[in-house]
Amino acid sequence: MDQLSAMLQGFNVHAGVFYNGSLCGIASFGEDGKPDGHLHLLRSGRMRIHLSDGKIMPVQGPSLICFPRGVKHRFFVADGEAVELTCASLQFQGGAHNPIAQAMPEVVAIHIDELVQAGPLLAWLFSEAQASGEGRMAILDRLFELLIIQILRHLIAHQKIEGGLLAGLSDPRLARALGAVHAHPAADWTIESMATTAGMSRARFADHFRATVGATPLDYLTRWRIMLAQQQLLAGQPMKLIAGQVGYESPSALARAFRRKMDYTPAEWLSRQRN
Repeated sequence: MDQLSAMLQGFNVHAGVFYNGSLCGIASFGEDGKPDGHLHLLRSGRMRIHLSDGKIMPVQGPSLICFPRGVKHRFFVADGEAVELTCASLQFQGGAHNPIAQAMPEVVAIHIDELVQAGPLLAWLFSEAQASGEGRMAILDRLFELLIIQILRHLIAHQKIEGGLLAGLSDPRLARALGAVHAHPAADWTIESMATTAGMSRARFADHFRATVGATPLDYLTRWRIMLAQQQLLAGQPMKLIAGQVGYESPSALARAFRRKMDYTPAEWLSRQRN
């Protein structure tokens, strides 16, 4: 299985279409404080996107605009401009700690002509957006989830990721090491063993990994193990079982690492997630 597929299998994303139609004036998103992202399909027309940092991004349809994390943004449509828009919320498994959501830029805007392989998918989406048959919203939700995969594929293939996991997966040597760590999180990993897997010297691997991914190899390993532990905690698995599966000798060792990274004990974190 390729690395992106493996990542999406472990940390998937769900889309929910909440608007499909014409847009005029001003529309605001991400102001509820939730970690959910947004994916917008500007089917036709032109508008301006006002970002939370004050920047203004003009966009012309047909285009995709993706905010993988809960970021405030507003759409401004000029008087007389005809805009057709479909909007979906994005829920990445693990929320703000999802490694895919973390690795994506704050905002991604892509004209659909750039997504050559997504042509049939987009044609289907355009057709469903204008249809009125049974199950239309469920189909739109699934199509938007497929669009996220196409966007990720595009970002990796064109090396448009500045750092994080996706930048690592874009590098063939680092991808080998990351793939091995993802597949075998309980292994006794060291910088030396990761470097050997990548086919690099220890020093070169450590420097290149940090410059590309934005974390040291061992820090990334710890974060990966904690994210896997979080998944299993949410699934109701006991700490004794989780510890061995993610590379810790005991539940107490996992709990200490968990608290260092999350500022909460596993029990406290799980309680917050359920509340």
